[in-house]
Amino acid sequence: MSALGRFFKSLFLLELLRGLRLTGRYLLDRKVTIIYPEEKTPQSPRFRGLHAQRRYPNGEERCIACKLCEAVCPAMAITIEAAPREDGSRRTSRYEIDLTKCIFCGFCEESCPVDAIVETRVFEYFGEKRGDLVKGKEELLSIGDRLEAQIAADREQDAPYR
Repeated sequence: MSALGRFFKSLFLLELLRGLRLTGRYLLDRKVTIIYPEEKTPQSPRFRGLHAQRRYPNGEERCIACKLCEAVCPAMAITIEAAPREDGSRRTSRYEIDLTKCIFCGFCEESCPVDAIVETRVFEYFGEKRGDLVKGKEELLSIGDRLEAQIAADREQDAPYR
């Protein structure tokens, strides 16, 4: 570009006028805004939110206390203690996730060989104190029981990618 062309561009502020034209084009268009509590945006079935533990259809918990999720967690937010049962199988006696530490990476979900720990699409949860966001085994199982239909539907929809 010649020096004379650059001079006229800077003299008449052509870049500024182009920007104002673009702004003016969208100034009177209909705005797309979601009123959050009343309207919800669509979510992907792969959204990673609140954790839950699943059960087998017979009601038995799935977690076999292999501790892979605890080992793979980069934030060290999962604590597992295992104990043998009367029938000789091993199950968790203590399973806790500290959601204040969790970075929702999904590694725990991917590493689980029996699909026991999952991350649901629930993102609306809170705690008034720090201890409220430490979820224990019973609370995680109750979340899983409550949301099992949605979890199973998401797993089925996501099956081709696994």
